[in-house]
Amino acid sequence: MLFDEILNDVYEEREYPALLALTREWAQVRPFEGLRVLAATPVFRNTLLQYRALLAGGADLVVGVAGGMPCDSGIVDFLRENGIRVVGLQEAQKLAFDLILDCAGQFSACHPRFGFVELTRSGVQFYENSEHPVYVADSGIVKRIETCLGTGEGYVRALAQLGHDFDDGKKFVVFGSGKVGQGIVLQLLRSGANVQVVTDCSRGSSPFLDANDVPVTDCNDLDAVAALVRDADFVVTATGVKGALDRPQVVEALLGSHAVLANMGVEDEYGPSIPSTRVLAEKKPLNFILEEPTHLKYIDASLALHAALGELLVREAADGLTANKKAGPLDPPSELEQRILSMTMQDGLIGPEIAEMMGW
Repeated sequence: MLFDEILNDVYEEREYPALLALTREWAQVRPFEGLRVLAATPVFRNTLLQYRALLAGGADLVVGVAGGMPCDSGIVDFLRENGIRVVGLQEAQKLAFDLILDCAGQFSACHPRFGFVELTRSGVQFYENSEHPVYVADSGIVKRIETCLGTGEGYVRALAQLGHDFDDGKKFVVFGSGKVGQGIVLQLLRSGANVQVVTDCSRGSSPFLDANDVPVTDCNDLDAVAALVRDADFVVTATGVKGALDRPQVVEALLGSHAVLANMGVEDEYGPSIPSTRVLAEKKPLNFILEEPTHLKYIDASLALHAALGELLVREAADGLTANKKAGPLDPPSELEQRILSMTMQDGLIGPEIAEMMGW
């Protein structure tokens, strides 16, 4: 099977049970036969398993790289050497696609015949007025595996790779208490760090933070936030909001702080007042400095759902259901999510971690 020479020496099948199941199923039923599919997932070694599933399903696969999305240039070269076309946005707009599996809205200006599947919450804004149906993989429970377990682990692993030692009670300030923020907090607590969270308290309390006795500061209490930053050893942003920290008191505290700054959001959450040189990885998501930004065992279910929602769009079109489907963002069907979740729980390595995350 394509890519086996690079994958089999690195991964075991229990790290990607959902993608493996789809690959075997689609090799038999060929749901993408004759269809041109653009996959715009960030290009890294573990992404090859999603590509392999699509190819097994008969897709005429094109890989999209645009919008400054991080990627592994070596894997891009490997794809081209294996006959896979890799395009940017301008070239993609000249091509006709049946289906686009997008990430962060990079290719939202294109016009696929059946529609889009968007991988991230940050990409939804680009599809609010879309004329096409757009399934959003990040709207359900499956994406929590990646964001809560995998992204937080990637942040900690990236700090370790850069030589930062934080197992002796170092003070971390985490901006944001959504899925990514909670995942970072979880991994830091496991590492023995001293963690405080800055978030919008008007949205209510977080059961996760409350259960773990994590101190919370309201993001609108700027004096308190500035004091936290001045006393921090590490600051990490995970709000999902561009320029979230671009407020005078906070900027002054950041510029005067000795803290190690990092961003784990798609957007620049520090804003233009903080130089890119002051933030690790020049404000790009820190885990993308890693050869594998998110371990395959944590991202398998997300990549599988991303692709499976594409197959769903194709089936709905074949059944004549697309004409009655509303355009714009759509939640993934719960039965499909449950199927992917069951594959991951039963046949994967991380069943106990998922159960803990879900509170089961």
